[in-house]
Amino acid sequence: MKFRPLHDRVVLRRISAEEKTKGGIIIPDTAQEKPQEGEVVAVGPGIRDDKGNLMALGVTAGDRVIFGKWSGTEIVVDGEDVLIMKESDIMGVIEN
Repeated sequence: MKFRPLHDRVVLRRISAEEKTKGGIIIPDTAQEKPQEGEVVAVGPGIRDDKGNLMALGVTAGDRVIFGKWSGTEIVVDGEDVLIMKESDIMGVIEN
């Protein structure tokens, strides 16, 4: 991807939601909710504090994260749907 977010912005790729329930029921596309889990594709350099020092972000490219249901702005970059959001919209990092 050739897109570099600015400040404390993060670019995410949504991770596909399950198409079946645990009981084996197939969920049609029209009934599925958008997934709230994604993979970080790119991060901005960070924000500046009151003294002008650059504060790095807490996520890095490749992290799997959980974000709010209505967070971010959907855009298309190089034919791929991605989300751009502030780091503060990310609720947490999924550890393996």
